[in-house]
Amino acid sequence: MKYIDEYRNPDLVGKLADKIAATVSRQWHIMEICGGQTHAIMKYNLPELLPPEISLIHGPGCPVCVTPMEKIDRALAIAYSEKTILTSFGDMMRVPGSESDLLRARAEGCDIRIVYSPLDAVEIAISNPDMNVVFFAIGFETTAPANALALLKAESMNLSNFFLLASPVLVPPAINALMSSEDTAIDGLLAPGHVCAVTGYDDYIRLSDKFKIPIAITGFEPVDILKGILATVSMLENGLVELTNSYRRSVRREGNTRALQTMYEVFEICDREWRGIGLIPDSGLSIKEKYSAFDAEKKFDLRKTKSQDPGLCIAGAVLSGRSRPSECPAFSTSCTPEHPLGAPMVSSEGACAAYYKYRS
Repeated sequence: MKYIDEYRNPDLVGKLADKIAATVSRQWHIMEICGGQTHAIMKYNLPELLPPEISLIHGPGCPVCVTPMEKIDRALAIAYSEKTILTSFGDMMRVPGSESDLLRARAEGCDIRIVYSPLDAVEIAISNPDMNVVFFAIGFETTAPANALALLKAESMNLSNFFLLASPVLVPPAINALMSSEDTAIDGLLAPGHVCAVTGYDDYIRLSDKFKIPIAITGFEPVDILKGILATVSMLENGLVELTNSYRRSVRREGNTRALQTMYEVFEICDREWRGIGLIPDSGLSIKEKYSAFDAEKKFDLRKTKSQDPGLCIAGAVLSGRSRPSECPAFSTSCTPEHPLGAPMVSSEGACAAYYKYRS
């Protein structure tokens, strides 16, 4: 594939692994934040190329995985409402709520449709004027601008039957919460390249300064990830506390200012519950009051409920890097992609799904 094979070149991968081995002199724990990076690490078996002194820790960078069970239950309540079409990305279909999931609800007759963009949901609303059409808007800063754009398009067309069930989350507050934990064992971070392509990286510079840790922004191919690890290890070995942009082809310091402007036109920062982790202040986005007519939480009578993940599931420990998926007693036995107990076994970015696919 054009411009992709270069970043999977075995010779370059081997040279980078050799450089890392020649640079490291002691044990270092490095967390990759993004679930896409976790899957690439497992798919290409990168830990086997690294010296034993490098321990990779998987972070909470899977938006499907951190969507709270309560939001899934609310999406299900909407789906069972009369004259309603619920739309969602495919990753959400098997994420378990407290009693069911969207795939089961669709089998029971609910009109639930998989879309590839929130703008697809707007088109469905246009084509079905007698139905309430709801888009389940999950994701990090990468998808929030598109969600906002869909709402603005619906407003410009005077659509009264389009709504967002909004659950976007922000990465820097989650990193702040993880690094503030007393039992954290993280020496350096690989920051999520796609998120930083939207937001820029000023927030990550502040995190590096606050917690005195090196951070390397990196991408999702083997060469990208190894470059990020090499940059992080080099900073650690030399006692440097700074941010390095190892993903320059996609990330600029200011980010995508137009996307950010669109995102903050529609959304405002709020506290958000993260599945398995808990409430993280200022880590979410909610719909501004001026656009409340498009807010599914206000359109539908949704009960405020508190739901708990199954006792066997250790998704919270996995998402916060305290445990590996293979350490879960339910992993690959009572919890599989076909019958998941927790969201990390479902999503294409979930750490449990990556271990199941590439290590089982």
